[in-house]
Amino acid sequence: MNVDSARIERSPFSQATVSSPKPVVTDYEARKKVLQKGFSPEAVPPNLDAIVIGSGLGGLSVAVVLAKAGKWVLVLEQHSKAGGCCHTFQEKGFEFDTGLHYVGQMHKTGMTRVIMDQLTDGQLDWVKLEDPYDFITLGDKEYQMVSGKKAFVEQLERQFPEEKEAIKEYMRLSKLVVRHTPLVAILKMIPFWLSTFLIRRGIVHWISPVFRLLHTSHSKITEQLTTNQDLRAVFGYLFYGVTPKNSSFYVNALMIHHYKRGAWYPRGGASEIPFHMIPIIERSGGALLTRARVSQILVSETGAAIGVSVQKGPNSAVKIYAPVVISDAGIFNTFEKMVPPHIRSKPEIQTILNLVQHSMGCFLVFVGLRGTKEELGLKSSSYWIYKHNNLDSMMAKYAALPREEVINNLDMMFVTFPSAKDPTYQQRHPGHSCMTIFTMARYDWFEGWSGGRARNRGADYDAFKMEIAHQLLEVVLAKFPQLRDKVDYMEAASPLSHQYYLATPLGDTFGTDPDLRRFDPLVMATIRAKTPIPNLYLTGQDVFSFGVIGAVHGGLICASAVLGRILYLDLALLKKKLKTEGHKKET
Repeated sequence: MNVDSARIERSPFSQATVSSPKPVVTDYEARKKVLQKGFSPEAVPPNLDAIVIGSGLGGLSVAVVLAKAGKWVLVLEQHSKAGGCCHTFQEKGFEFDTGLHYVGQMHKTGMTRVIMDQLTDGQLDWVKLEDPYDFITLGDKEYQMVSGKKAFVEQLERQFPEEKEAIKEYMRLSKLVVRHTPLVAILKMIPFWLSTFLIRRGIVHWISPVFRLLHTSHSKITEQLTTNQDLRAVFGYLFYGVTPKNSSFYVNALMIHHYKRGAWYPRGGASEIPFHMIPIIERSGGALLTRARVSQILVSETGAAIGVSVQKGPNSAVKIYAPVVISDAGIFNTFEKMVPPHIRSKPEIQTILNLVQHSMGCFLVFVGLRGTKEELGLKSSSYWIYKHNNLDSMMAKYAALPREEVINNLDMMFVTFPSAKDPTYQQRHPGHSCMTIFTMARYDWFEGWSGGRARNRGADYDAFKMEIAHQLLEVVLAKFPQLRDKVDYMEAASPLSHQYYLATPLGDTFGTDPDLRRFDPLVMATIRAKTPIPNLYLTGQDVFSFGVIGAVHGGLICASAVLGRILYLDLALLKKKLKTEGHKKET
């Protein structure tokens, strides 16, 4: 299936496939049949049109779209469970998420909702979280974020009454970013020579100011808007491992806008997302197989991708062929580990690798609590806790710490209660609740134990990891003292955990580092779904942007490249149709 033969005349999207969500499937064996279908050569479908490496949302999204276009797609997942950061795990009667905490813009007929309904046939029931959906602690002060286009701004103005002009201007720039984001995506879809011509001649800046905002520091813009350090921090409170002074204003403004209408969570937990995407792939003749580690991308004598080699034991491999290979394994895994050395050394591949670097890893603490949401006084809200309001200095200091100083300098964290967000949690885990604490972490703090095996890296590793976990927990318990005697279970995940379970090279939580350089227009145009290797495509976070929805858009951009069709036009038409129908029903 080359691009020309893959072109389709009709949109793969249709509201006819979307139906009301069915009750959450709680039977473990039924879920296992979907999410944990192990690899065997016999399970590989014949006459494949495409192979997708990795079942994160980038891989699943492109696979579903291709399946809806009538293609036979095989998704190969190295872990025992499908879903990437959307997989969940259970321990001691508790269930924990591993990556998805909440999603914005899930209101009816919103573009993100339309996309997710199409990718799941409408089977995800999105639960809106209570207001305030986010609490932001800056030292001894606390700020709140509430949902609603007007209410969001009004709440900010109530908290910063002297900063109405700054807030107004930030919202204006945020709206501009959202409206012009399709132009950024187009840079990755039009011919590369045209993108580079428009960028190098400065024409893109005449087309839209969004291209200037792409590679302008968030701190630089906010410092021009206000001298209020608390407000600057609130504008950039959603941390992702990059200081505000080295992050793109475009990205931060996009995230703030993403949650302006509020935050949502899938009923039944994060694993509901892959659980409802995989059957769509299977209905079209495809499959998703787990425990299938791709060791190499196979190439022809002419240098085109023709399939993959799946490791089947220490000395054997299974070769699977398809006319299109799509990697959701990330730029570094794909180009540094999977393609043959003679391909890897090509200047065009090295150029891409030299444009980006690994993102910072993260550290997660999973806490099991005895009691229900009501008994423990838990909210579905999330909490961002900072020791003070200068995020630039705080994050820069933290990122430069030697390992021995980490434990005494845990100055920022994110706290969420998945069990309080999911109305079905008590049905599935009665009398139990859970909490997740998240902060950033450098890989080299843990690298000395990388040679060990998961769950068996040694007592010193466990001691270091759990000491960090306990320090983070103490900060949280000071905020929620009613939980102090309710902790029944605690485990922690370091960048080594992510390296093992998600096959990220250095525990890179957000793929390539989402710093200013990453969002330079020329870099954005260069890193695209279509790679310099014929028939090999990239999907996921590295294609467009990081995070859950960033990965989904990476999948849509990739599917557009493979199918030779700008799928966003199809989605825009569908969204307009749904909105019109909604207005007719109201009248």
